[in-house]
Order: sequence, then C-alpha cells, then structure tokens
Amino acid sequence: MADELALVVGLGNPGPKYEGNRHNVGFLVLDELAARVRGRFKAHKGGAEIVEGRLAGRRVVLAKPRSFMNLSGGPVAGAANFFKVAPADVIVVHDELDLPYGTVRLKLGGGDNGHNGLRSITKSLGTKDYHRVRFGVDRPPGRMDPADYVLRDFSAAERKELAFELDRTADAVEALLTDGLEAAQNKFH
Repeated sequence: MADELALVVGLGNPGPKYEGNRHNVGFLVLDELAARVRGRFKAHKGGAEIVEGRLAGRRVVLAKPRSFMNLSGGPVAGAANFFKVAPADVIVVHDELDLPYGTVRLKLGGGDNGHNGLRSITKSLGTKDYHRVRFGVDRPPGRMDPADYVLRDFSAAERKELAFELDRTADAVEALLTDGLEAAQNKFH
C-alpha cells in the first residue's frame, strides 16, 4: 500500500433510524477514525460523506456512502475515481455475520459472502481485490432472518463492549495502513 492515498470506506445505512444497527458498524468505526484525524464528515459530490487527513502517517480519505448499503458501490467507485485511488488502496470496513461478536479479521479480495454492500462495491470497482476489515456481529439467534438481525441495534450486553471493539477495529485499520496486510493480520487475528 506504499505511500499512495488510501480510501477507507465504512459501510452502513444513512439516517438516524439505522445509527445503532449492527449493519452500521462500518460507519461507527469511521466515526472513530475521523475523531483520530480531528476531522468532520462533509458532503462530497461522489455521493459520500468524507474526511481528508493523515492517519498513522498516511494520507487518507475516510468515506461513508450516503446511499443505502445495497447501493454502496456507486459512491465508493465515485470516490476512488475522484481521488485516483486504486482498488488495492481501498479498505472497506463492514459487519460480518460469520464471525463472533467483536472479532476483527482483515483480508484482501474474496467473495461477498451474501453481503450486498460488498457485492455492489465489487461490481462498481470491477474487482474483488480491495481490502476488507470485517467486524463480527455473530449469527442471528434461532431462525431469525439475517437481514432483520443486522438491521437491529446492538444488544445491551454488546453495547457495553462496543466502544472498546470499535477502537480496536480502528487500530486494525491503522495497522493495515502502516504495516501492511500480513503484519496487521498477525497482530489482530
């Protein structure tokens, strides 16, 4: 990832109705990263709220698409094109059903695993080869529909640890920016 500009994208749904949802964990991590660069999100013509700054010594654009999750690809590709960021320098922070709550995993490329936000980004970027920082939200209980589950707020027990978990996930993004994928994986996996 050298010294090129990096685009760090947090996935979520816009509006107060969704703020505390599991599906919005990407937005929550981006809020933590914006606080670290002392920036405030501002509307950008590419369809995202952005903050520009330096994170872990590297120039970054932090972006939260203003579209709904399933249409994230357009704003992500728009920001990548506008700022001339290659897919290999895009980092997407998102919720992951197949990981226990609070688990952080980093990877480059791969499938979308049924995540419509990732599917949209892959289609719009024309490649799967972008970085992902996955935040575990666990599987839904019983026979609950996964779509309903991710659109619910974190439980009271989860909220007790949420600030710590968001901070740790933001640390993982910084490690990916400074140390690269393998070193960051060794530290956080």
